Amino acid sequence: MEVFFVKIYIIRHGETALNAKGVMQGRIDEPLNQNGRELAELTGKAMKGMRFDRCISSSLDRAQETAGIILRESGNDIPIEIDDRIIEIDFGDIEGKALTEMGEAGYLFYMDPLKFKGFPNGESVQDVCKRTQEFIKELIAGDDGKTYLISTHGCAMRAMVNFLNDSPLGYWYGHAPYNCSVTIIEAENGVPRITDIDKVYYDESLIVDHFKQ
Repeated sequence: MEVFFVKIYIIRHGETALNAKGVMQGRIDEPLNQNGRELAELTGKAMKGMRFDRCISSSLDRAQETAGIILRESGNDIPIEIDDRIIEIDFGDIEGKALTEMGEAGYLFYMDPLKFKGFPNGESVQDVCKRTQEFIKELIAGDDGKTYLISTHGCAMRAMVNFLNDSPLGYWYGHAPYNCSVTIIEAENGVPRITDIDKVYYDESLIVDHFKQ
């Protein structure tokens, strides 16, 4: 029987000024800050020699910029495709506010995300799970033998792989994904598994944990 093997590298974008301030940016189209660009460069350089067949990004600038830097530094001359199914959660009326200003909604979002009903005029985590998992399951079912680079966001990244999550730490794995951290999925004949979670390709002393349960 012929074996088809798909490998998917899912990366959270580099740091932005709003990340550094602890602000919930969601759909705010914030670019990377200098630290974010440097983290992406370090990640891309560490990936030198890896061949990506396709790169798919959220439409937001911070995700596209991260993807572009990583492709350049890793030596992959391929286009960046856009898919809005992997855009960040819409925080609605909470967007642009600091974590400390989110009140009970923020508490539920982090402590019981799958039962959280959503932000006013925004999305629920279940909404994000539906669209991101539709996206990733399409890639897995394609059985095309390709290696993918996916550039996305913190909540979207966790939502995308939640159907494979068997961690006792729950949806967040105990913390939000670090900037430029990578979760890796391997799928053989359409059967996926997570082989690495929150892998960083830069010195761990540079990790900033903007949220920890």
